[in-house]
Amino acid sequence: MTDKQFKKLKFYVIAITILFIIGFLLWEHLNGGIVSHHLMHHSDYPSISNWWGLLILPFLAWFSTVRIEKRVSLQPSDAPVRAKILRFVLIGFFCMLVLSLVQSLSVIFGYGNVAMYLSLGLVVVGLFLPIYKAECIFGYVIGSIVFSGAIIPLIGILVIAGISWFSHVCVKPLVFRVIKAQPQ
Repeated sequence: MTDKQFKKLKFYVIAITILFIIGFLLWEHLNGGIVSHHLMHHSDYPSISNWWGLLILPFLAWFSTVRIEKRVSLQPSDAPVRAKILRFVLIGFFCMLVLSLVQSLSVIFGYGNVAMYLSLGLVVVGLFLPIYKAECIFGYVIGSIVFSGAIIPLIGILVIAGISWFSHVCVKPLVFRVIKAQPQ
């Protein structure tokens, strides 16, 4: 993928994201008003409006595409390596998108325990897979915007992504160093 193609793809991703959030907010506005969500689903806590999605989702789309572009550009111009990176990007994005959709649907249909177990499972998976990547965070937030807006899932996934980052950057090298130091 050339730089020109990637810039075009970046434009399309951001434009589709903006159109999605505008369409979603317009649908909400025409069907009873823009929804606000309370933290921890307690009415005593402050509420956060879905209007924040107009800032968060386009920013996440832009940030994700910039990070992916940087990751791809740091590789040699070998097409199979770049294609492999882009395949992993798509896998990470769509897996997190599906996971957040399943969590949202399970809460909507009254199976809150399923959503909780999926979140705990995501923490465990994050210890082994790099879910701190920008495309994973973007996929998770865009998948759960219909149920809980953009801020609440962003906060949750940033905590889980922080755990994943710490595991991959701090713990994993330490474990490999200890294993390598063991006498054979």
